[in-house]
Amino acid sequence: MRSIELALKDVQQILRDKKSLLFLVLMPLVFTLFMGFAYGQANQPEDPRLPVSWINLDAGGTLSESLRTDLERSEALRLEETSPGEAARLVQNGKLAAALTVPAGFSAKTLAGEEVYLDLLADKATPSGAAAEQAIRAAVVRTLSAAETARLATGLIQSGGVPVDAAAVQRAAEAAGRAWEAPVLGFTVEKAQGDAPADSPVDDNPFNQSSPGMIVQFAIFGLINSAMLLVLERQTGCLLRLLTTSLNRAEIIAGHLLAMFTVSFAQELILVLVGQFAFGADYLRQPLATLIVMVALAMWAASLGMLIGTLAKGEDQVILYAMAGMFLFSALGGAWFPLESVGRTFAAIGRWMPSAYAMTGFQNILIRGLGLGSVLIPAAVLLAWAAGCFGLAVWRFQKES
Repeated sequence: MRSIELALKDVQQILRDKKSLLFLVLMPLVFTLFMGFAYGQANQPEDPRLPVSWINLDAGGTLSESLRTDLERSEALRLEETSPGEAARLVQNGKLAAALTVPAGFSAKTLAGEEVYLDLLADKATPSGAAAEQAIRAAVVRTLSAAETARLATGLIQSGGVPVDAAAVQRAAEAAGRAWEAPVLGFTVEKAQGDAPADSPVDDNPFNQSSPGMIVQFAIFGLINSAMLLVLERQTGCLLRLLTTSLNRAEIIAGHLLAMFTVSFAQELILVLVGQFAFGADYLRQPLATLIVMVALAMWAASLGMLIGTLAKGEDQVILYAMAGMFLFSALGGAWFPLESVGRTFAAIGRWMPSAYAMTGFQNILIRGLGLGSVLIPAAVLLAWAAGCFGLAVWRFQKES
C-alpha cells in the first residue's frame, strides 16, 4: 500500500510538468506520422518491368496491334514510345533494355506468307537485355503462330472450293491471337505464407512499421522524467529521509518501479489506440497478444529507467543515458527500419536487442497476422531483460544507500 502511495506521488509529480506531455504523447505521435509517411514513400513500389522502345511503322496492321497488345500484357516488359535514333542511343546507354521496330507492311506481308523481319536491338551481354530479348521473342512467336494458324485454316477452307479474301484471313488471325489471351492450359505460382490465417493483414501500411517503432523508441525516451525523480531525490536528500521512515528499501524500489511502469504503460496505451484508430495499425486484431507485449515492454522500460536513475549523477546524465539508450536500442532493434532490409551482420547484432523482441511481438500481430503464441517468446525475453536491469538497479541502489 505504501509503495502504491509512493508511486502515485511520482506520477503526480511527473504530470505536473506540462513538458512531460510533449515527450510522452505529442512527440511520439508526430514522429509516428513523419516516419510513417517517410517509410511509405521509400517503399512505394516501382515498376519492375524492363523498359522497351516500341516503334511501329506498320500503322493499322492487324498483327502489329496484336503484337503490341501481347507485349503490354507482359509482366516483364514496359513499352515506351521513342524515335528510332533515340531508341538506339537509350539502349546503348542502358536506359532501355531493348528496342523493337515493326517494319511497314508487316501484317499484310506476313498474312500473305511472305518473310518479314522485325528489327530488335538489345545488348544480350547484360541480364536486362537478354531477358527483354527472350520476352519479346516469345511474344513475336505467339503473333506469328496466330498468323500461320489463320493462313493454314483459311487455306484448308479455300481448298474446299470456298473463296476466302484477305479480310477473312485477318479475322482468323485476330481470333487465333485472342486465343493466346486465355490458353487452355496454364499454371499459377503462389508464395508460401507460413501458418498465418487466411484473413491475415497485408503489409502495405507503413504505420505497421512506424507505429510500433515509435512506441518502442519513446518508451525509453519517455522515462527521462521518471529517472529524473530518483536523481533529484538523492540530490535533495529526500531519498535519505525516505529511508528513515517505515518504508523499507524494497518498498521504495517497488514504488518507483510501479510509477515508471504506469507512465510507460499509459504512454503505450495512448499510442496503440491512436495507431489503431488513426493510422490503421490493427493492434486490436489480437488484443490479448498486444496487451502482453505492452506489459513486457513497459516492464523492461521501467526497469531500464530505474537503472538509469541509479547510475546517473545529475540531470544532464539522465538525459545523456536516456538519449543514448533510445538511439542504440531504436536503431539496432529495428524501430526505425525493418532488420530484414539491412545487412546480415547488422541484423544479427540487432536481433539481440530487447527492442527487437518488442518489435517482433508487435509485428507478429500487425504484419504477419499471427496469434497469441507468437508473442510469448518475445515477451519472455523482454521480461528477462527487465529482470536483469532491475537487478542491476537494486544492486546499485543498495550500494549507494
